[in-house]
Amino acid sequence: MKRAHNFNAGPAALPLEVLEKAQSELTNFNNTGMSVMELSHRSKEYEEVHNETIDLLKELIRIPEEYDVLFLQGGASLQFAMIPMNFLREGQTANYILSGSWSEKALKEAKLLGETKIGGSSKEDNYTYIPNEIDVSDDDAYVHITSNNTIFGTQWQDFHIETKAPLIADMSSDILSRPLPIEKFSLIYAGAQKNLGPSGVTVVIMKKELHEKTPENLPTLLKYSTHADKNSLYHTPPTFAIYMLNLVLKWVKENGGPEGIEQRNKEKAELLYDVIDRSNGFYIGHAEKESRSNMNVTFNLQSETLNQRFLEEAKEKGFVGLNGHRSVGGCRASIYNAVTKESCEALRDFMIDFQNKNQ
Repeated sequence: MKRAHNFNAGPAALPLEVLEKAQSELTNFNNTGMSVMELSHRSKEYEEVHNETIDLLKELIRIPEEYDVLFLQGGASLQFAMIPMNFLREGQTANYILSGSWSEKALKEAKLLGETKIGGSSKEDNYTYIPNEIDVSDDDAYVHITSNNTIFGTQWQDFHIETKAPLIADMSSDILSRPLPIEKFSLIYAGAQKNLGPSGVTVVIMKKELHEKTPENLPTLLKYSTHADKNSLYHTPPTFAIYMLNLVLKWVKENGGPEGIEQRNKEKAELLYDVIDRSNGFYIGHAEKESRSNMNVTFNLQSETLNQRFLEEAKEKGFVGLNGHRSVGGCRASIYNAVTKESCEALRDFMIDFQNKNQ
């Protein structure tokens, strides 16, 4: 069967090699006579997968020893609440830099749990850029950013925040898409379903010293220390999602690690942005150039009628997931790590052809 050109925003494309490897092992993993989905999470066979996955993350992201690597559930959305529950104490203020809808959602949860402030925002300009004017303090409980904004197609090109307060980042949509200055962050979290694997597991990378900030009266499962103390095996983890994460990490390593993946992602993004920039306004990019995302290319056409015609014809040609988010409309091509250059070339050619036929 011919593979679709998958530009879904999440759950998103997975490498074909990873899917084929999982398929080959689906009913008999490592000669156990069972699927990895059937293994006990306490078994030797599963624990080897679990620990190897942690080691691969440490290797690829170059995570120092003073960090824990955790596998949690509940997606990034649960992290929106867990972070202030663990680290926002009475008398402190959590600082949120707003660059899109997901940072707004993170702030909304924190407001339920303590004092917050907005240290920077591009909301007044419909999130067309990453905020440049940032107000942070060493006394902040923590500073929270969203590194890539899937809905608006903007991305932090560098992390221009200088503070002694813990810097926390939601990297759900661009983790492992490029090298990462890990030491700059106290905590990073990422839902897997865009760059790391299927939905179901959330990766948290955090400095061990943060555990000291957690109050004693939190429910057990909502304490990061619970999961750190038990190597993310306090209760049944999402074993199949972690196995798939393991295969994706091996694929990243085989493709040059974050450095190799970054070059590949830049080439893919340039294919599409070049069409937008050369279209004389036929395609209208949402993000300002210096803030453009290499993960989500967002654009509109000159009318809603053209938007709909573009999306309908694209679907007929085998392109999937090009609708913009329901909150903003328009078009969006999510070109995460596993989306092939060939799919981006096909979309580029379709965009050029569609313009020639409709201008």
